[in-house]
Amino acid sequence: MAKTIFLPFPMFALLVIFGAILSVNSLNITADQLNLLALKSYISHDPHLLVTNWSTSTSVCNWIGVTCGSRHRRVIALNLSNMDLTGIIPSQLGNLSFLAWLDIHNNNFHGSLPIELTNLHRLKYLNFNNNSLNGELPSWFGYFPKLQSLSLSDNYFNGVVPSILGNLSKLEHLLLYNNDFKEINS
Repeated sequence: MAKTIFLPFPMFALLVIFGAILSVNSLNITADQLNLLALKSYISHDPHLLVTNWSTSTSVCNWIGVTCGSRHRRVIALNLSNMDLTGIIPSQLGNLSFLAWLDIHNNNFHGSLPIELTNLHRLKYLNFNNNSLNGELPSWFGYFPKLQSLSLSDNYFNGVVPSILGNLSKLEHLLLYNNDFKEINS
C-alpha cells in the first residue's frame, strides 16, 4: 500500500515558488535564444561558426560570441566582432534585457538602427565601429544611463551629433569619426 507524504505548508510553498522561479528563468533564456536566432536570420553572409554553432541543440550560453551571467543565466554580452558578417540589426536585439556589452565592430552590418535598442537599459559598452550603418545618429543614444563606451566610427551616419549625448554622465569613451556628420553653424 502506497504511503501519502504530506509536506508542511511552508515547505510546500517554497517548492512551488522555487519551481516557478526555475520555470521563469528557463522561459527568459528561451526568449534570449529566440531573439538571437532572429539576429542570425537577418545575417545574409556568415563564413564562420554562427551557422552551425547557433542552434537549438546547443545551450545559448555556449554559443560563439554569447556570454551569460552566472546569477540569472541570461545573455549579458554579445561579441560578434571581426566575424565578416553581413546583415542588418533586427529589432529583436532590443529584447535582450540583461545585455550590458554589445560589440559587432569590423563586420558589414548595414541599414539604420532599430529604436527597440532603447530597451537595453543595462548597456555599458556598445561598439558598432567599421560597419556600413547609416541614417541619422539616433538621439535615443542619450537615454542609456549606464553607458560608458560608445563607438560608432567608420560608418555612414549623417546629420548632426545629438546634443543629448552630453547627458550621458557615465560616458568615458566616445568615437564618432569617419561618418557623414554636418557641422552646426552658429
